[in-house]
Amino acid sequence: MKDKILKQFDPLPTPDTELFIQEFRDIVPIKQDKIPPQRFCSKNISQGKRKNVANNKQIKQVAASFIFSDGFEAYFNPDEKIKYVKPGTEAQTIKRLARGDYAPEFLLDLHGLKQEDAKLEIAALLHAAHKKHVNCVSIMHGIGKHILKKSVPNWLMQHPNVLGFHQAPKEWGGKSALLVLLDVPTNFKKD
Repeated sequence: MKDKILKQFDPLPTPDTELFIQEFRDIVPIKQDKIPPQRFCSKNISQGKRKNVANNKQIKQVAASFIFSDGFEAYFNPDEKIKYVKPGTEAQTIKRLARGDYAPEFLLDLHGLKQEDAKLEIAALLHAAHKKHVNCVSIMHGIGKHILKKSVPNWLMQHPNVLGFHQAPKEWGGKSALLVLLDVPTNFKKD
């Protein structure tokens, strides 16, 4: 029964199909070398390498850490958007930041983090941005109980690489985020 059904649906050979079959009649499949990939597991890593990896992580964390003080509290008018301009920085640059002329290259979302973890993440972000010569980052602190919303601006004001910040436009988070303008070395040109 199946043979009858298959014969009904077999396409008729066309000249192109016949030509194809004739051309590739003597083709043979290639035999593959079956070499299994080498698997690395944690058991194979020596104790010395484990210590080096741990030391490198600690060195990176120390390099990225910046100690923010919780004792410093600046006053921000609750009726206005949060903004800050470092003394010696043109106020016009922060206005351009508020308009959205600077697009953030790094984004940091602090939702769900405790204050201590948020401090470390912000320090690591600012360190990475300075290292990669990024001049604008976005930090989303959320609104929630206003804990991070109040703390993040105070921490940012303490960092030496922060030229200023402004509440983000709606496209970058609005009231729950800040756009931060950073000091980038002037002798560096981005590609």
